[in-house]
Amino acid sequence: MNIHYLGIQDYLSTLLKMKEFTINRTEHTPDELWLLEHPPVYTQGQAGKPEHILQANSIPIIQSDRGGQVTYHGPGQLVVYVLMDLAKKALGVRSLVSRLEQVVISILSRYDIPAHLCCGAPGVYVNEKKIASIGLRVKNGRTYHGVALNVTMDLKPFADINPCGFEQMKMTQISHFKSDVTIDEVCHFFVLDFLYHFKS
Repeated sequence: MNIHYLGIQDYLSTLLKMKEFTINRTEHTPDELWLLEHPPVYTQGQAGKPEHILQANSIPIIQSDRGGQVTYHGPGQLVVYVLMDLAKKALGVRSLVSRLEQVVISILSRYDIPAHLCCGAPGVYVNEKKIASIGLRVKNGRTYHGVALNVTMDLKPFADINPCGFEQMKMTQISHFKSDVTIDEVCHFFVLDFLYHFKS
C-alpha cells in the first residue's frame, strides 16, 4: 500500500484526484492511503437533504459523491482517504467500515479515551458525542473517500448543520481529552493501526 501525507489540500481538487485514481486504476495498482486536512468546507453526501443545513454562513458547501449526509471539514481534523480494491482484500463494504471504526477506536485507546459505536449511525463516539465520521463511495469494487477524525479543530461550524443528518448531534475531539495532541502524532498512529487491522 502506498501512503501519502499531503498536508492541507483543497476539497474539490482532492475529490477529482480520487475519482481519477479510482477510474484509471487496474488490478495491478497498489491501494493507497491519503492523509490530509482540508480548509473549512461543508460537504453534502450523494443523497444529502438540504434541510440538514440549518443556516448559511461563509463556509462553502460542496456536493460530494460519498454516502451519508452533510458534514464539516476543517484544519485540525485528520481526513484519511482509503483507495482500496475490495476484491483484493476479500472485503465487503460493511467489513471495511467496521475495520475503519476499529482503527479509530485503537487510536483513541492510546489516549485512554473510551470510544464506542452507535447502532445505525456509522462512525465512532465518545460519551454519546461523535468524534469520527466515515463516508465511502464504491465504484467497480474500488473505494474512495474515507474517515474524518476530529483532533484539534474549531468545532463551532458543526452547530450550523445536523452532522451526518442527525439532529442535535454533538461533536467532540481528541484535544478535549489530551490537550497537547498533534495532527502529526495522530497521523502516525492512524497508519500503524490501519496496517495492523488490515494486515490479513
